[in-house]
Amino acid sequence: MATQTSIDMLQIAAAAADATGAEDLVALDVSEPLPLVDIFLLATGRSERNVAAIADEIEDKLHEAGHKRLRREGRSESRWVLLDFGDLVVHVFHQEERSFYALERLWKDCPVVPIDLPAARSVD
Repeated sequence: MATQTSIDMLQIAAAAADATGAEDLVALDVSEPLPLVDIFLLATGRSERNVAAIADEIEDKLHEAGHKRLRREGRSESRWVLLDFGDLVVHVFHQEERSFYALERLWKDCPVVPIDLPAARSVD
């Protein structure tokens, strides 16, 4: 079961992703099949530039909160960026890669972790 620390990290990452236009955010508790990781966060960007911006914002916000990135892959192409923070691994996909690799299907037996996003700002 995912730890509170990894759930807190997830909320920071999800809020950062949402703030930069990420779509279709899904968090999966992968702690049972992967003992070294608690949560996968999956997010989709609309373009390579958007994917890069989402990944950069997630990395910045988690760093500000005191979490160290262990590994980053895919930033140069920005089609699928993987950010490994130990207990939390973030996958930011371009739409085509998200459909092609279908990690939700691969990890379909893992429970979904709820994501609490900040309420959308209303324009008066």
